[in-house]
This record gives sequence, structure tokens and C-alpha cells, in this order.
Amino acid sequence: MYSRSETSRIRKSFWIAFGQYMRPIPSVQGFRVNWQNYKTGVKDIYFRMRAERGYASVSIEVTHKDEELQQLFFEHLMQLRKILEQCTEEVWDWQLHQANEFGQLISKVEKRMDGIDVMNESDWPAIISFLKPRMIALDEFWNLVKPGFEDF
Repeated sequence: MYSRSETSRIRKSFWIAFGQYMRPIPSVQGFRVNWQNYKTGVKDIYFRMRAERGYASVSIEVTHKDEELQQLFFEHLMQLRKILEQCTEEVWDWQLHQANEFGQLISKVEKRMDGIDVMNESDWPAIISFLKPRMIALDEFWNLVKPGFEDF
């Protein structure tokens, strides 16, 4: 078992390593981007990456507190599903109105890789290889569809 401080240190080291690996990669528009804290520029829509014990994931999360508006954002994303699948070259999992780890109701589109552990440094290359192309593809997707969300 790891102590809380050791767990925190290892996770921080992973995200620092990921950031250094991604730093030279520009956005699809050619700008420098903070990949670990990607800004969508649209309130209540976030790109989230997780590296945990047992899995890693990349997701688009819609967190609007009004359930009906959250559903409208989610349905709009669903209309763009083919574009997302073309950009990522894979099918993602769509979840409307799910509770997150804080008990908040969110909707998300997620791709997950099971069987890896961020606490195991030998898994880091696999985690980075999972996260990197999906974040780059999400950036490409968002560049194409963001204008349709700015009017909400």
C-alpha cells in the first residue's frame, strides 16, 4: 500500500511527465496548449483525463447544473457523433445523467482503457500512448464543432 503523500507524489510525477511529453505538440490551430488542463472555451463542457489504479480514461463532460440544459448539450454532442468517431477513429461510450465521484449529475462521452495502474511507472508509457492520440483527436473534433456550442 502507498501512503497518501506517496500516492499524491506518484500521480503528480505522472502528470508532469505527461505534460513534458505533450508540450511540443501544438493544437490543431498551431497554438501552444496545456493538454493536462485543456480549455474548451465553453462553460460547463470539459475534456477530462484520468489515470487511476486500474484504468485510464479520456472524456468530454457536460456539467451544467440544469438537467434539461445538460441534456440539450449532450444531445447536440450526439448529433456530432459521426464527426467524433471520424476524428478519433473509434466508438466512445455515451452516458447521460450519471453521478460523478463528487455526487454531481453529469453527462459524458468517454473512452476508457482498463488493466493499467498509474502507480506502476512501467504502465506510464501505455497510459500516455492511450491519452495522447485521443486528446489530439478531441482537439481536432472541438476545432470543428465548437462554434455550434458557443450559441447555447
